[in-house]
Amino acid sequence: MAATDISALIDFYVREKDLTRERVLQALEASFLTAYSKMVDGAERIQNIRADIDPQKNSVKIKARMTVVADEDFTDPYNEVKYSVAEAMAAKNGKTIEVGQKITMNITPKDFGRIAVQTARQTMQQRIRKAEQEMLADAFKDRIGELVTGTVRRYDKGDVIVEVDKFEGLVPLRQRIPGEEYTAGDKMRFYVVEVRDGARGHELILSRSHPNLVRRLFENEVMEIYERTVEIVNIVREAGYRTKMVVKSDDPNVDPIGACVGMRGARVKNVVNELNREKVDILEYSEDKAAMVQESLAPIDPVSIDVNNEKRIVTVYVADDKAAAKAKGRKGQNVRLTARLISGPNDRWDVRVEPYDNMTRAKSYASEGAEELVNTLGVTNELAAEMIAAGFTTVQGIASYVQPEDLVDALGISEDQAFAIVDKAKNA
Repeated sequence: MAATDISALIDFYVREKDLTRERVLQALEASFLTAYSKMVDGAERIQNIRADIDPQKNSVKIKARMTVVADEDFTDPYNEVKYSVAEAMAAKNGKTIEVGQKITMNITPKDFGRIAVQTARQTMQQRIRKAEQEMLADAFKDRIGELVTGTVRRYDKGDVIVEVDKFEGLVPLRQRIPGEEYTAGDKMRFYVVEVRDGARGHELILSRSHPNLVRRLFENEVMEIYERTVEIVNIVREAGYRTKMVVKSDDPNVDPIGACVGMRGARVKNVVNELNREKVDILEYSEDKAAMVQESLAPIDPVSIDVNNEKRIVTVYVADDKAAAKAKGRKGQNVRLTARLISGPNDRWDVRVEPYDNMTRAKSYASEGAEELVNTLGVTNELAAEMIAAGFTTVQGIASYVQPEDLVDALGISEDQAFAIVDKAKNA
């Protein structure tokens, strides 16, 4: 063994992997024990074994803690030592020994150092990788949800590998912005999603597509958000295309939207540039669903907005088909984001956009249907409107498919009134 082999191994991993000497020594000890197990048959039966590494002397010794037993009771050469042998060893050092005592025995094979260092070089990388993963878990377990800056290094099996604080993180496909390029050497900011146990051990998962990336970016740019003068109420995002963010402030002297936009739009521009020119809409919070929807679809100016609280549907009527297409956005993206924006965790809403002429036509049909029910069935205008809303829109349909109990259940009218309506429909 060259005199510098062990110290060179330690220095290399301390320098190149930024590990502490203690962690490198632990990994090296495990590697030497692995080498010993390959050299000595039955080594796995030794119960208390360790590798003593002396970097200054560039030496390694394998030692085992063994029990002194009477010569006639000696049965386990891997964990026991004969009294006569132990006594002779103790006498050389001017000591005494007793049966039952635990002593440390040097069990290092001849030429172990040279062979062991060669074997350790082969197994050390795996041990160091494990040590790195433990350090990674320790470093990031309390940083979940933070914003970090990383340098793109390479692609590996479809994942983008990013260096963050001398650790490697993964950006899986679903955590990337569609169409965004990741070139080695690029510096980007990422959202820390989790440290998970994956196929390669502990893995640091980073994201460019998570909505909270936008939240953290605005917290960095907008002092009022960081100080909680302005609150981000909700963020919805289709990464690479559009983000909608709702903000509010309890301070009447603070304009929450203006604070986020910044002087001449500087603050929001910084966020947009970091997001690779993704569109960012900033809205002021309102408890009024119609107001929130109208603000989200701006600059489209609706003719009217209908809010159906029972069905959780907001219908926006606009001037024509062209305005409807613009309000819906690319592949309905604007409407989808708006619906998510006004929804809660257990309160899902739907947003629909219709041309005004469709609304007019629908109202006309409803009016004509109500008139037919009033004139033919003798019901009041109010009951006719309720019948149409419940789906009983024509006299012919009622005569053909409706039972009296259907009217009772849907309209809350009496059985006598329901039978009378169905009889009149059938006799009309």
